[in-house]
Amino acid sequence: MRIVMVGFGVVGRALAERFLRDQRYLASNFGLKPRVVAVADTSGALIDERGVDLERVLYAKRKAGSLAKGMPDEVKPLSSSELLDTLDYDVLVETTPTNIVDGEPGLTHVKKALSMGKCVVTTNKGPLAIALPALLELAERNGSLLRFSGTVGGGTPILDFGRMCLSGDRVVKVEGILNGTTNYILTRMYRDGLSFEEALKEAQDAGYAERDPTMDVEGYDTACKLVIIANYVMGLKVTIRDVRIKGIRDVTYEVLKRLGESGKTIKLLGVIDEGGLVVEPREVSLTDPLCVWGTLNAVTFYTKHLGSETIVGKGAGGEETAVAIIRDLIAVKKFLMKGLGG
Repeated sequence: MRIVMVGFGVVGRALAERFLRDQRYLASNFGLKPRVVAVADTSGALIDERGVDLERVLYAKRKAGSLAKGMPDEVKPLSSSELLDTLDYDVLVETTPTNIVDGEPGLTHVKKALSMGKCVVTTNKGPLAIALPALLELAERNGSLLRFSGTVGGGTPILDFGRMCLSGDRVVKVEGILNGTTNYILTRMYRDGLSFEEALKEAQDAGYAERDPTMDVEGYDTACKLVIIANYVMGLKVTIRDVRIKGIRDVTYEVLKRLGESGKTIKLLGVIDEGGLVVEPREVSLTDPLCVWGTLNAVTFYTKHLGSETIVGKGAGGEETAVAIIRDLIAVKKFLMKGLGG
């Protein structure tokens, strides 16, 4: 399987390390033999159709911060779009940062690859939040496959679990804690009496929150993930423009303390039901399976016949998300083999 990796940040590097560490395991257990023919970051692209030396690339990135600085004689000053136009490959692994304003540059990368009949595995929520219905149609029209397990729940298989709930049944409602940063903040406020500002600073110091926490605390990250669940699990053709969004800045310790006395707390929930798609702080019983703490994620799928099923797990992290990419690459391999009559 010839792979082009566009984006070589935390997730991309974790995936490269996994390829190196588990090469024999992936081949013997799943028949997955990835050959990375190009790696690109914002500084340029390293190309070797025989297979890029991932150990050298990882060392260069760690040492110099960019591929061009670490390997100046070998990295070509190509844009990622130019790279995708010129190289022969089977799968694009797209892990550039999320941009929910216009989805770029990830949206262009994904569209270009799918329009050429290439399969795509992405962890980038931006293109999916803005244009997932159109991207799925593009993949189907060109006989390719778009996979994105790592966009929701990191390594926890929330999307596949939701699809499993559909087997012989129908998912009629979804509720979930989909952002570990806000769950951490609300946990610290509830358990330790911190103000929102104090809990946010602690989350930033611990590396759970960005310097600009808007995506998390205003609910946009949760909204992106909710859109992905709605399309993939429930078959709804929606984008982030269809989501009503409210963040957690107005939640106070005083309110949490009062709710705690009655066996409740507040969580930032993403909800899909007959009322549409909503992201907002809501009261949750302390005995509800959704009431998880710290940076954990939890999603409950309500089905027509079997009732509710809840999945809980870590919501983020480079190594965890790399697991999801591997899972998707295995699905792509099966898809490609089926196309070859295998």
